[in-house]
Amino acid sequence: MHPETVDPTMAPATPSSTDRHTAPRDLGALRALSLAIARGETDLHLGPKAQEVLAQLLELSGDQALLSISTLARRLEVNPSTISRLARALGYERFGELQSILLSERLDGSRSFYRQHATAALAADRGDLLAQARQLGREHCHNIERFLDGLSNTDLEAFAERVMGAGRVRLYGVRQFHAFASFLAYGLAMLRADVALLGGSDQGVAEGLAALSPGDVLIAASCKPYTRQVVEVCRAAQDHGIRVIAVTDFASSPLVRHSELAILAPHESSFVSNSMVAFAAAAECLVNACATHGGEAAAQALSRRDLFIETLGIEQP
Repeated sequence: MHPETVDPTMAPATPSSTDRHTAPRDLGALRALSLAIARGETDLHLGPKAQEVLAQLLELSGDQALLSISTLARRLEVNPSTISRLARALGYERFGELQSILLSERLDGSRSFYRQHATAALAADRGDLLAQARQLGREHCHNIERFLDGLSNTDLEAFAERVMGAGRVRLYGVRQFHAFASFLAYGLAMLRADVALLGGSDQGVAEGLAALSPGDVLIAASCKPYTRQVVEVCRAAQDHGIRVIAVTDFASSPLVRHSELAILAPHESSFVSNSMVAFAAAAECLVNACATHGGEAAAQALSRRDLFIETLGIEQP
């Protein structure tokens, strides 16, 4: 979108005075509202573009670009009035109120390199590949920090309760996220029975969904640009009573609309594709939360696993 193009999907510019006092007053509440809007769980309705802008603003929380609405508009490739209208639609009287919440996270000047794309790797100095590797490592650290900034104890408890309490758990992802789904499935399978990839070698995706019952859990993962098949699987699962958990990047992700719980992880970096480091970190956090929630039952499952590993002589002494 050209910076001078006005977003036609934005909600009405001015909310009623009764709405303004309900405007979120901290980042956690703002993130929760963004998810509720995406799922249609609130009376506040935003167009698709407005939802995307809100998700991008949350992704930028603490970034120096937020200091100037004109700089921010250029970063997001929208008109400054688009951001102002969004702030008012959310219940704030002016952008400055929203700005102060988004800036509540610490500013970090090293984020100036953060949103470089894959061209950085292609144009890097061949004589100093280590510098490129160090930059990428710093970006991964920022992604993990931002993932943790957006995570809550409630999110972890909700994930663990659903996963450890379900009859069956299936995981689904394609392309890079097939590896993520496999890693998370491996970790969860150490703690409980009947965890597997959806559409494994012994069945197709449709057959796998048909084998699940209402109350079973499907964990699906994708990030922008989203894979249509993953979105459709989430939609079909939810329509048939399967509890869908989305692991994705933005609150505006189409996976969120078809899930009852969303775990959000940033991924942009100078890696040649979407970075999976923060998602891998998320998987470990989620598995540990399930282990804690599972208590003695999880401990017994781990002990039983160790027993068979020893019995089969799998590990070299």
